[in-house]
Amino acid sequence: MVTSMNRQRATIKQVASEAGVSIQTVSRVLNDLPHVAPDTRERVLAVIERLQYRPSSLARSLIQRRSYMLGVITAGLSYIGPSRTLSGITDQAGSMGYDLLLHELPTFDTAEIEPFLDTMLARQIDGIILAVPEIGDNRQWLLEHLPDLHVPLVFLTMHPQPGLPIVSIDNYKGGRLATEHLLTQGCRRIGHIAGPLTWWEAQQRKAGWTDALAEAGLDVNGSMWVEGNWSSKSGELAAYQLLDRYPAVDAVFAANDQMALSLMAVARRRGRNVPADLGVVGFDGMPHLGIWTLPGAGYVCIEPWQGHADPQGFAGELGEKPGTVVLPPGATHVLRMEIEVLAPV
Repeated sequence: MVTSMNRQRATIKQVASEAGVSIQTVSRVLNDLPHVAPDTRERVLAVIERLQYRPSSLARSLIQRRSYMLGVITAGLSYIGPSRTLSGITDQAGSMGYDLLLHELPTFDTAEIEPFLDTMLARQIDGIILAVPEIGDNRQWLLEHLPDLHVPLVFLTMHPQPGLPIVSIDNYKGGRLATEHLLTQGCRRIGHIAGPLTWWEAQQRKAGWTDALAEAGLDVNGSMWVEGNWSSKSGELAAYQLLDRYPAVDAVFAANDQMALSLMAVARRRGRNVPADLGVVGFDGMPHLGIWTLPGAGYVCIEPWQGHADPQGFAGELGEKPGTVVLPPGATHVLRMEIEVLAPV
C-alpha cells in the first residue's frame, strides 16, 4: 500500500510496462472492453491496484474530446421538488462518469441566463440540463438562442414542444391519480390547494384535479380551491382559506407535500380528524414524510420518481453505450409515478 502523499503519481505507461502489455491493452482493461485475455486482464488490474493508478480525467478529455462535465441550471433548491431533482441528476451523472457544473438562478422566473451559459460553455461542458420550472416566458430567451448552442440541451418540467428534448413527470396524471384515489375512498367534496399558477406544473396538477372531478359528475367552482406558492407557510394560509370557503369539504388534494402537511396541522386545529373527517393527498414523495405526519393520521402522496433519467437524455447525442435512455428531438420522457400510502385512509 502506498502511504506517502508525496509519491509520484503512476502513469498508464508504467502500468503497461510492469504488466508487460501495451498501453492500448491497459486502456481496454480500464474501459472494460472485450478482446483481452482473462489472465492478462487480471495481471493488469493487479498492477493498477499495486501502483494505485488513477486515470487522468484531463488526459481522457483531451483524447476523447469530451470534458465529462454537464452543466445544470436550477433554481429554488430550498424547495423539495428542485432539490430532489438535483439529487437524482447528481446520482445518475456520477454513475455515468460525469461531473456537474451547477448554477442556481436567483429566482425561478429569471429569463436572462446568458451569463450562466457563457460560463458553462467556457468550461467546455458536454451538455446542459435546464432544471428550472417553466414559469411565464422564462424559456423564451433560451428558445430564441437555442440554434446558437453547440452542445446538447435537455429541458425539464415544461410543456412538450416539437423539436425539443424534454424530461418531465406527468403532472396532469399525478393530479388525476390523487383525485381519483380520494373518489375511490368515497369522498365527493374534494378541494384543492394549488401551487403558483404561473408554473406549468401547478397548472397541470390543477387540471388533473378538475378533470377527474368533472368525469365523476361533480361540479368545480372557485370556492373549492386556493392558490399557494409551494411553501409550508402558504399551505397554512391556503388551508385556513379553503376550510372557511368550503366548510363541507371532505378531502383535499394539495399540489405538494409541504402544503399538505400544513393543511393537516390546520385541520387538526380546526377539530378535523385526518382521515376520518378529511382525506389528504400530497405530491412529491418528500423523504421521511412519515415522521412529520400526525399520530394516527392517514396520508397519501403521489411519488413522481423524479430526477433519475435526466442526464441520460444526453446518451445518444454523446455516444454512450447502448441501453441508455435516448431523448430524440421532440420526445418527452414521462417518468413513472405511484401512490405511496403512509397510513390507512
